[in-house]
Amino acid sequence: MSDLKARFDQAMAASKQLPERPDNMTLLKIYALYKQGSEGDVQGKRPGFTDMVGRAKWDAWNELKGTANEQAMQDYIDLIESLK
Repeated sequence: MSDLKARFDQAMAASKQLPERPDNMTLLKIYALYKQGSEGDVQGKRPGFTDMVGRAKWDAWNELKGTANEQAMQDYIDLIESLK
């Protein structure tokens, strides 16, 4: 697990150094995988309709509900590697 966590942390740092900014759907996927890998299932209430960005982020994270932290970490690492 510690090796996976180290690779997850490296991917997190690498995500800030990508050659180009990913499209919005990919950014939502990156966000959701990061949150699921680091915090687990989504917490709190869904943001209201006036907070469209917060609502989109919450929905993307909620779609991963039930995904194991380790799987989300690995998927995050794989996604960042594919964007390099």
